[in-house]
Amino acid sequence: MKTKPKLSFWQIWNMSLGFLGIQFGFALQNANASRILQTFGANVEHLSWFWIAAPLTGMIIQPIIGHYSDRTWTRLGRRRPYFLAGTLLAATALVFMPNAEMLAHVLPPLFVGAGLLMILDASINVAMEPFRALVADLLPSEQRTLGFSIQTFLIGVGAVLGSWMPYILAEWIGISKTAPAGEVPDNVIFSFYIGAVVFVAVVLWTIIKTKEYPPGEYDEPTEEAIHEHQHTGLGQIFRDFAAMPKTMKQLGVVQFFSWFALFSMWVFTTPAVAVHIYGTAPDDTSSVAYQNAGNWVGVLFGVYNAVSAVYALLLPAIALKIGRKMTHAVSLAVGGIGLLSMYVIADPNLLILSMVGIGIAWGSILAMPYAILAGSIPAGKMGIYMGLFNFFITLPQIINGLLGGPIVKWFFGSQAIYALVMSGVFLLIAAVSVIFVDDRDDRVKAPGRVERAVEAEPLETQG
Repeated sequence: MKTKPKLSFWQIWNMSLGFLGIQFGFALQNANASRILQTFGANVEHLSWFWIAAPLTGMIIQPIIGHYSDRTWTRLGRRRPYFLAGTLLAATALVFMPNAEMLAHVLPPLFVGAGLLMILDASINVAMEPFRALVADLLPSEQRTLGFSIQTFLIGVGAVLGSWMPYILAEWIGISKTAPAGEVPDNVIFSFYIGAVVFVAVVLWTIIKTKEYPPGEYDEPTEEAIHEHQHTGLGQIFRDFAAMPKTMKQLGVVQFFSWFALFSMWVFTTPAVAVHIYGTAPDDTSSVAYQNAGNWVGVLFGVYNAVSAVYALLLPAIALKIGRKMTHAVSLAVGGIGLLSMYVIADPNLLILSMVGIGIAWGSILAMPYAILAGSIPAGKMGIYMGLFNFFITLPQIINGLLGGPIVKWFFGSQAIYALVMSGVFLLIAAVSVIFVDDRDDRVKAPGRVERAVEAEPLETQG
């Protein structure tokens, strides 16, 4: 079997640039979806139920996209057709989501907005999943940590732009940040328009600038792989899930606690900051104070994404010194402390310090689990297993979506700040869980020694 050639920095950059656009749209969704849904009439304790749409679509779509992208080869290649289709659908959803009241004659704006949230997340998932597989497809083992780190850096840049855009348009350019009750402010609407344009432009850049290797050029299929390629569809997806590598199962525990925490942060940060720090009432969504809180949360989300972008560039060097598992464990612990600190902070500006810790955790979450996982996946199954790995991201979000609202209402007295405290505790649990993961591939060597790729472990059906 031929060895994959090393790629230059700019080749890796070009193949990952599309993720900047994906994360621009994802950041707009994360920072503004709760505000948009509350504007259309959602109560704070119901927000997590609407947000279930996002992980539920991801759970269904990513394994299917991964499975079929492993078996696709067109003039555009294997992964790029899915980039393009997902991007066009996501851009359309970005344009319509803040304008849901335009369709009020069909359904109440709240339900239109929730439906568009589902469509947006489904489309982002169609575009996103093949990007993870593309890094593993094209890069040799020793460049994977670098590849996922560059991808994480671009994710951070896109997220900063998306998170800050409403604040920039309102405070720097002067576009209105308030609107009549039941309508989304113009600064948010125009931010979504800009996000749609950026999304399409940078994904097209990746499609044009990246060459994919034809099937079999560097990964010779085994007899088992050839046999499995003759059996496509849902049955094979379930068989692959049952036979997932041991490392993937162990990382699933880490991912569960990590993404349970992240989901609470995305859903409840705006109402938590508005009530706990800005002093608004839980059901106040039209006041200037609430809009200021919403805009500031966008800035804060941009800060943690900016930190993650810078931290991602440091990850390869840190992992070389202390190992990938310890790097991820320390990063998650710092993020947990950052979330816990939001409870004791009274000055909105000091929340930036909390975001630094969260950004360190986020940068690691986006890179290190995939760098650890890639070495345990057999050749020819990168797409399906990267898609199935998303199960450990979406399941905790769905569980949180079902239980998070009632927990906030009945246990926390509708005080969303306690959801963030719970998230901090869960990140600390995730940090401890990393220690028990078996990182079989690309074991980190002492400085000055050459890294040796370890053969991927065989698929296991037991725990």
